[in-house]
Amino acid sequence: MRIFVLNTGSELLLGDVRDAHLSFIAQQILELGLLVSEQRTVGDGSAIGTTLAAIFPQADLVFVTGGLGPTSDDITRDLVAELLGLSLERDQEVFAAINERLSFRRIGVTESIQRQAQVPHGAQVLPNRFGTAPGLFLRAGISPAIPSPHLFLLPGPPRELQPMFTEFVMSLLRKIVRPADIVRRLYKIANMGESVVETRVGAKLLAISGLEVGYCARPGEVDLRLVGRQEIVDQGEKIVLESLGRFIFTQGTETIEEKIVESLIRAKRSLVIAESCTGGLLANRVTDVPGASEIFLAGYVTYSNDAKNDILGVDKDLIARLGAVSVEVAEAMADGARKRAGAFYALSTTGIAGPAGGSAEKPVGTVFVALSSANSATTTKKFFFPTDRGTFKQMVAQAAFEMLRTAIGEL
Repeated sequence: MRIFVLNTGSELLLGDVRDAHLSFIAQQILELGLLVSEQRTVGDGSAIGTTLAAIFPQADLVFVTGGLGPTSDDITRDLVAELLGLSLERDQEVFAAINERLSFRRIGVTESIQRQAQVPHGAQVLPNRFGTAPGLFLRAGISPAIPSPHLFLLPGPPRELQPMFTEFVMSLLRKIVRPADIVRRLYKIANMGESVVETRVGAKLLAISGLEVGYCARPGEVDLRLVGRQEIVDQGEKIVLESLGRFIFTQGTETIEEKIVESLIRAKRSLVIAESCTGGLLANRVTDVPGASEIFLAGYVTYSNDAKNDILGVDKDLIARLGAVSVEVAEAMADGARKRAGAFYALSTTGIAGPAGGSAEKPVGTVFVALSSANSATTTKKFFFPTDRGTFKQMVAQAAFEMLRTAIGEL
């Protein structure tokens, strides 16, 4: 089944708003073994109708997002009705629901707001519990004018689209499509480049007929994706786990910090973090995880040398002699933080984010990450991430979290 997603809205093309729909829709329909074949984005206006006319002969199912609201640029329903040769008729239930919703908020129902109750003849209304614009379902072949696929018109705001999709669209899909025997497996690996991952497993996976293999790289992390029939994906998974098993931090959608917090709670171990070059990013990511308060004691951002000495007790002579970016200072930061907070584990980061400040001996991108533990000797690793400051910080965080994840796993 060929499935298209058409996002509408000039704000998307201008970069004012980021698309939040493709990943959500793709993940939802995967439950039925369905995969999105193609996504397109168009601005407000006639391009919506033109694009749909071009898509229809290729598609079995189309999701259209946006353009159902009350303003002058919300013309998706009008263009679809025109394209399909369907009259627009006021739906009294929708009209009543709009009136009830707005009267509660003491907002008058203007003519433009009433437009949202206009429904193409034969379309099924999808209730919107979080807005005034309903969604619409137009079954395949509804048009007397042209052949058409199954068509879902959905509101643009994610807070409206997502509950509508899970409550109404999915139940309709179960009735109109035959679930396919397609599964997806995802393996997330930290602190390893995608070319290294592919070198380990790529050739063997590509030798499996019918298996779709994909890689997605982000700073300090790689997603390896397998898609295909159950028995084929099982063959691929065996190869992946044999070659990469100990490097995979999750086979789900969790972040590495979520897995760390989960593991620390289970092991009843606490954590403190001392940061220089990452400026609090590690602590921020850990505290974004619900339940982090059970294990996270403190985060120290000791950006200056004086702060390293005053807060963590790092010897000034050590910094003067070896530099703040060194194995010894990284270890002293981690040990000092763990001692001060009374934690089981401590992570520290010290490096040169750039673009200035490097030297021949320690070029921009050099960083030391230390891990101090109550039951083993402090360890430090040197990394080199010559990139922009933001990416550098993310890659350092991933490297630090992978060090900690490995240590927890060895308990």
